Parts: sequence; structure tokens; C-alpha cells
Amino acid sequence: MKSIVITGSTRGIGYGMAEAFLAHGCGVAISGRTEASTQEAVSRLGDSYPPERILAQPCPVEHPTAVQTFWDAASQHFGHVDIWVNNAGISGPQSEVWMYSPSEAECIVNTNILGTIFGAQTAVRGMLSQGHGAIYNLTGFGSNGSTRVGMALYGTSKAGISYFTKALAKELHDSPLIIGTLQPGMVITELVMQHYVGKPDELARARGIFNIIADRVENVAPWLAERMLANRKSGSVLAYAPMWKLLPRFLLAPVSRRDVFAS
Repeated sequence: MKSIVITGSTRGIGYGMAEAFLAHGCGVAISGRTEASTQEAVSRLGDSYPPERILAQPCPVEHPTAVQTFWDAASQHFGHVDIWVNNAGISGPQSEVWMYSPSEAECIVNTNILGTIFGAQTAVRGMLSQGHGAIYNLTGFGSNGSTRVGMALYGTSKAGISYFTKALAKELHDSPLIIGTLQPGMVITELVMQHYVGKPDELARARGIFNIIADRVENVAPWLAERMLANRKSGSVLAYAPMWKLLPRFLLAPVSRRDVFAS
């Protein structure tokens, strides 16, 4: 049985990937920032999957000791860790960069960048010791150099993760480890929708482009999980929605009935 560790997996893409891995018969260690959020997610997953294949461990990723504790718990529970996914991340408010408070800026940088670095450091040390393993870092808007007003800090963090992952793959080129990048594209999650709370007009304007470029967790997460289980090449970029895949959606947009918000 393959064992998977996913940071930030109590909701959104992280939870979706946990569910997908469990559906493939894997053991999965999930984590949220708090004990309450982690246990609530485990309870939901436990309704459909054997509890012995699910491990719950709170892990605020900006604290390296918590990340190490997460590794230790998963390694002890499953005997080894086959795949470690650095998924935890926050976007913060959509605002001009000078409007962020120091604490808001620190939270984004610490969670997204340092959290990924600490997760990778911990997983690399553990996997080199056990002799195998794969590490995947989740990128997002900004990782390809795109910019948008109000997204400077989030985009900067994701651009940093993209560079870090490429550098990590080079540093581990001669090792048995696999390093990869996950590019889920635009996914309709709570992280995305929180920017439109109380802004119905803004959401109405965004729906058109979302229905072209976005997708739902239940489509994206299983695709990512399957590609991670199948991948054997370090340096791989697992991209759910490359431009060649989106182009037909743009061409068919005038007549398409696609609705990513439909329940």
C-alpha cells in the first residue's frame, strides 16, 4: 500500500486529492492548521474509507517542528512515506500590496513559501534515509510570470515555489527521489470564492472567464492523484489545464453551456 502525506488537506484541492488517493487504495495522512479542522475532515473521509488507512495530524506548515512531527507520525503509522505533497497555502485578501498589514504579508510568505520549503526539507531528509519517495509542490497563479492587480503577494509566493521546485530537482538529480510540480489551474474552491463574498456584481462579471478556464475539485484532484501515482520522472510538471487544453474552450465559449458553478 502506498502512503501519501498531504499538507493543507482538510478542504479544497488537498481534501480532493486525499479522497482520490484513498479511492486508489492508498493510505493518506491529512492535516489542517488545527486539531478541530483535521478531525472534522477525517470524520468525513472515514464515512467512506477504512479508518486504518487515514492518519490525522494537525500541521501549521510555517513551523518546522510541526512539519517534522507530521512526517514522524506518518512514517510510524504507515512504515514509510511514498509521496509527500506540499499543498498548504493561503491567498490573503485581493488588495494592492501596500495595503497589506505586516502580519498579513508574513502569513502568506510563511505559509506558502516557508511552508513548502520546510515540507520539502523534511521529506527529502526522510526519503533519502528510507531510500525512495516523491515530493510534489503545488503552484498557482503567478508561477508562470502572470501578474494581476491585488495578487502581488500570492503570485510572488507561487513564483518562488516554481523556482524552488526546479532548483530542488536539480540538487537531487543523482538521488533516487522524484521531485515534481503540480499545476491544477484555476479550480473553484473556497480559497478562490472567498474573494467574492459580498461582491455579487464582481462575481457575475467573473463567471464568464471562470466557465472557460476553471474546473471543479472533483475533476482536478483525481487527475492529479493518478498522475502522481504513475509518474516516474523527476522534474515533471503535472499540469491539468495547459493552454492547448483551454484553447477549444475559448473557441467554443460563445455557444458553450459549461457551468463550473452548477451543483
